[in-house]
Amino acid sequence: MKKVLAIVTGVVFVSLVACGPSAEEAKKMEEAMKAAADSAANALLQQASDAATTAPVDTAAADTAHAH
Repeated sequence: MKKVLAIVTGVVFVSLVACGPSAEEAKKMEEAMKAAADSAANALLQQASDAATTAPVDTAAADTAHAH
């Protein structure tokens, strides 16, 4: 029984590997993932840029508020 289970497991594994994406599909997936990563990176950079251009906090007012 163990031999049969091992053979079936091996056949299933080989068939899953054989049914993987073709080179063209893999390239398309890679390009889509890169585009998504670039989009996310650009959004983060834009947020950082926006945060850097906002008015700084008035530290003198913050210091007097903590002094009381």
